[in-house]
Amino acid sequence: MSYVVELAPWVEEALMELSEDDRQDAMESVATALVRKDAWPAPGGWDVTTLSGTGWWITFSAYSGGIEILDLGVLGEPSCTRWRSVV
Repeated sequence: MSYVVELAPWVEEALMELSEDDRQDAMESVATALVRKDAWPAPGGWDVTTLSGTGWWITFSAYSGGIEILDLGVLGEPSCTRWRSVV
């Protein structure tokens, strides 16, 4: 079965501002989250999960067809997005 990854608009903006290497590292973390379906929060709710991996962390929610990346950042540093100021 195929799943979809959606990126919040502020995540898309943050990814575009990263270097090619950093963007690749961040997307590897997203791919890891996508294949680790056992780590997904309950679909359709307000629950989120934060996973960390290759120096990056991502926060995401789930729905029946995939996941939505809500925030991302480098381990030990603030968020790469402006999400915290939006909420």
